[in-house]
Amino acid sequence: MPFRACPAGVRVRLKVTPKAKRNQFGGLLDEPDGGKALKVSVTAAPESGKASEAVIALLAQEWGVAKSAISVVSGATDRRKLVEIRGASQGLLAKLQGWLAAEKTK
Repeated sequence: MPFRACPAGVRVRLKVTPKAKRNQFGGLLDEPDGGKALKVSVTAAPESGKASEAVIALLAQEWGVAKSAISVVSGATDRRKLVEIRGASQGLLAKLQGWLAAEKTK
């Protein structure tokens, strides 16, 4: 799973594709370390943090959390990002796992 509980909430591993035709999710991707990352495409260009802002906006909208609760922990200028969603980790994990299961059936 690309989701992992942390003291402040949940961390999510992402593989971001900037300058895409549309904002969308693209399933899971195998990472070199054996983990999984969620593929995310955004229309924003990777300049001045615009792609990271677009990713945060897309995640907030899709997952029903405030944009202010999401931050990029690492990879701000990289395609591989680690984002943190602040909140109750168990509730967030359950919500995200349910969302991912629903995405797989689309």
